[in-house]
Amino acid sequence: MIPFLTKLFAGKSDTVLITELTNVMGIQPKNLKLYKMALSHRSMKDGVDENNERLEYLGDAVLSSVVAHYLYKRYPYKDEGFLTEMRSKMVNRQQLNDVALKMGLKKITFYNKHDNALRASQIFGNTLEALVGAVYLDKGYNTTQAWITKHIILPHFYIDDLELVDINLKNKLIGWASKNNKQLAFPLVEEKLEGGRRWFIMSVTLDGEQVSTGRGHNKKDASYKAAQAAIEALHI
Repeated sequence: MIPFLTKLFAGKSDTVLITELTNVMGIQPKNLKLYKMALSHRSMKDGVDENNERLEYLGDAVLSSVVAHYLYKRYPYKDEGFLTEMRSKMVNRQQLNDVALKMGLKKITFYNKHDNALRASQIFGNTLEALVGAVYLDKGYNTTQAWITKHIILPHFYIDDLELVDINLKNKLIGWASKNNKQLAFPLVEEKLEGGRRWFIMSVTLDGEQVSTGRGHNKKDASYKAAQAAIEALHI
């Protein structure tokens, strides 16, 4: 066991943690070390072998694959554009964070609870992705696929409602700006490395004035968050 993880989970026995994970996730862990890593946010430790960012990266890919397969089977006559948009609606940061909170992951995630910004952030969706990565390494793809379908997709994604959701927030902003004779732009504010991962900060500006920013591991994700924040700020 990694010394830091041993110290971090010292106040909770393995038996208690296994029970909590089983209750929250609906699946019993085998390699508990993987799940401890998945529950450890970078605010507790920066080391790449001590937090959940690598597992988050893996889980993101696995979850996207399972969701893509689910949609492919559910919609045999829909085209690639529709399937891609539906997948984006299901695995965007806000949606995953909402699912994680409903599942109860906030109660068992280890993060800096004194950081008020973290308590209101989307780190719990990241934890969910990390747990998907842990299940994949612990149980294999087939079990992970069945678990995601049964415990994440079916109870938490209301597919019929998602079909009606407009996620193209940038187009919504562009239309609003055009209607109101505003010059709209989505400039890159900053690109940096943190904890071995690349982060992008994008902004929304109107007539050269910054309205909002968004942060993500790629420009598309960061722009989505910036657009979402701008729509909220402008009450569109």
